Amino acid sequence: MTDTPTPTDIARDVLTIERDALDLMRDTLSETFDTVVDRLLEVPGRVIVSGMGKSGHVAAKIAATFASTGTPAQYVHPGEASHGDLGMVTRQDAVILISNSGETRELADIIAHCARFSIPLVAITKKPDSALARQADHVLTLPDAPEACGIGMAPTTSTTCTMAMGDALAVAMMKLRGFERENFLTFHPGGTLGAQLLKVSAVMHTGDALPTVLPDTPMSETLIEMTAKGFGVAALVEDGRLTGIITDGDLRRNLDSLMSRSAGEVATRDPRTIAPEALLIEALGVMNTNKISALFAVDDTGQLRGLVHIHDALRAGVA
Repeated sequence: MTDTPTPTDIARDVLTIERDALDLMRDTLSETFDTVVDRLLEVPGRVIVSGMGKSGHVAAKIAATFASTGTPAQYVHPGEASHGDLGMVTRQDAVILISNSGETRELADIIAHCARFSIPLVAITKKPDSALARQADHVLTLPDAPEACGIGMAPTTSTTCTMAMGDALAVAMMKLRGFERENFLTFHPGGTLGAQLLKVSAVMHTGDALPTVLPDTPMSETLIEMTAKGFGVAALVEDGRLTGIITDGDLRRNLDSLMSRSAGEVATRDPRTIAPEALLIEALGVMNTNKISALFAVDDTGQLRGLVHIHDALRAGVA
């Protein structure tokens, strides 16, 4: 009598099978991959990705990953392509077709369209001698590995490998294009990810909104400036440069003689600052570490450029 495997046992078996397949794909990846990447980088239009069934779901994800990392891309459903959506595939594009067997009948019209208009066609398939592979200009071969479903039929290992192949293509092109975090933010303005990539300059207060005083400004006027601007701080500025900061703590430490002193006498010199081009999440980290609620932003020469408050980070969704 054999023991019935637990769900955890089954999960580990699945992960092991798929891991082994990914290892095999990595070890057998050929120079064709380089050729495909070079070809896709030269495409003046978009990369069209298509597949049927589970391969179609993977194709849609790959297209989305391309698009978000600097490679214009679009998913086209093969069934809809046969009923008019072939018009989305132009001579300026390249096409990636996904089929584990390479014999998916629904891809026939897209294959014929690519041949008719000399559109570069890349196949991702497990069968290098399949009908799809024979028609393609380039073939990226999936490993000949078993599906992890237990009956060898449900797309599991094959879809995992296809997804990984798509990620490898997207990341390779991303790096070769010089696509950086700043570019990524352009395509991800919403949500937590977009917020984490925001720069201080995107949210900081500038111009007349800044609470600024000169070294000889009486503290009576300094208090008015701090109250009017509403940040609980004031910047000590000389020739446009930030030379000090006045906080609530400075007011308490000088309470006995406060109204007889000037801003320059009360200010804390060499305050913590942040660069306008720094990430907002970095500014939040500085504020949290030092238990402060605001940071002045200065450029490389010490010129005051703005102020970021912890509430700005909260509103942007960083905190």
